Amino acid sequence: MYFNSLEFFIFLPIVFILYWFITRRNLNYQNLLIVIASYVFYGWWDWRFLSLIVFSSIVDYTIGLLLKKEVTPFKRKLLLWTSICVNLGFLGFFKYYNFFIDSFVDSFAFFGKQVQVNTLNIILPVGISFYTFQTLSYTIDVYNKKLEPTNNIFSFLAFVSFFPQLVAGPIERATNLLPQFYKKREFNYANAIDGLRQVLWGLFKKVVIADNCAKYANIIFNNSDDYSGSTLLLGAFFFAFQIYGDFSGYSDIAIGISRLFGFDLKRNFAFPYFSRDIAEFWRRWHISLSTWFRDYLYIPLGGSRGGTFMKIRNTFIIFIVSGFWHGANWTFVIWGFLNALYFLPLMLANKNRVNTNIVAQGKYLPNIKELFQITITFFITLIAWVFFRANNVEQAFAFIWDMFSWTLFSAPEIFPNYIIYLVLGFIIIEWIGRHGEYAIERIDNIYKPLRWSLYLLLIVLMFRFAGEEQAFIYFQF
Repeated sequence: MYFNSLEFFIFLPIVFILYWFITRRNLNYQNLLIVIASYVFYGWWDWRFLSLIVFSSIVDYTIGLLLKKEVTPFKRKLLLWTSICVNLGFLGFFKYYNFFIDSFVDSFAFFGKQVQVNTLNIILPVGISFYTFQTLSYTIDVYNKKLEPTNNIFSFLAFVSFFPQLVAGPIERATNLLPQFYKKREFNYANAIDGLRQVLWGLFKKVVIADNCAKYANIIFNNSDDYSGSTLLLGAFFFAFQIYGDFSGYSDIAIGISRLFGFDLKRNFAFPYFSRDIAEFWRRWHISLSTWFRDYLYIPLGGSRGGTFMKIRNTFIIFIVSGFWHGANWTFVIWGFLNALYFLPLMLANKNRVNTNIVAQGKYLPNIKELFQITITFFITLIAWVFFRANNVEQAFAFIWDMFSWTLFSAPEIFPNYIIYLVLGFIIIEWIGRHGEYAIERIDNIYKPLRWSLYLLLIVLMFRFAGEEQAFIYFQF
């Protein structure tokens, strides 16, 4: 079920009441309730895929216990690779089987050879990329002795399947989330109110910003041959705010709901479109995935400790793998490759850690240099998003070629004023609130009537501009 669905607005209060009023005296009962609620939440899409998440959980729970007892290096490594192969095997089959088959056939066709290989009608399980990486973090950390394996099956099942962040993150580390299932949780009114505030902001991002931008981004991308360069640029702009509003909105809702139940999840977005270079962008965009690849792929490969060749190799590996993680299409691989090209000059010049503070910290407006840097970074990100959104590589290149034609300087054929105003208002609020964890986090410090007026305005805008219920983009990944 979707966070923005009627079913979820019925589901959440029921779980909340059972959690705090029925099972609060027994930690195991609370964790068991989370497991049941999470399986109901996940099974709402297709109950058949529950077997995958249950099997993956049991495998990694068992391997964790075996790693605790095993001291032989070879056997410990064998257990680790068993977990990796099982989890990535499921992910590879459901997500990439047909991609590799089609690529295999196309490679022979390129040399004039026709090969007949049957593909399978495979349904991608929702959230498999997210919970696979989450459970892998547990096994790897236990193997590296950074985490003590758990003996409590309910705690582990709850960690893997925790419904607020199950299908689209944030990708939680076992070292952060799992210990929270061991501790008795008390209801905290201030945390709950803050959680509801973050949920409200996340819903606004999704329903008002993302879904309205999606309407016109889809029209423009699906008919890109018919539009001028200025309209294509506008389409890329709409998609940039569609994916940001959609994905960061989901993360805000997940983090906010978790606070209602006494859990603290990691921050996943930190106002990435205010970044001054692409390295800063990647420290602020999908933080849980970026840091996962850094800790479990980039550093084990040698990170930046080796020579120039190793630095370049490792940079391209993590960006291309990150692109491939997003989907079985060459457009995602090129998107990752392009971001690696953006990142490379900063890394080689040792300037990839220059902008680590908040832009224009303590100031109302950025200076000219910062504004220029933000604009350039957003623009090159926009170009990369074209590959992310395009149906295929050919469309992406044609889209960019046509976008930079002389028609770029003509008036757009599509220019929905109301969306432009909504996005501009959204940017202003995000800019004002950029010092917080999310844009309206610190609104409780302002005059109460003004605070409640803003809440009411966000709710009215959601009812006014809510369109047809749309799935979150990252459900397909």
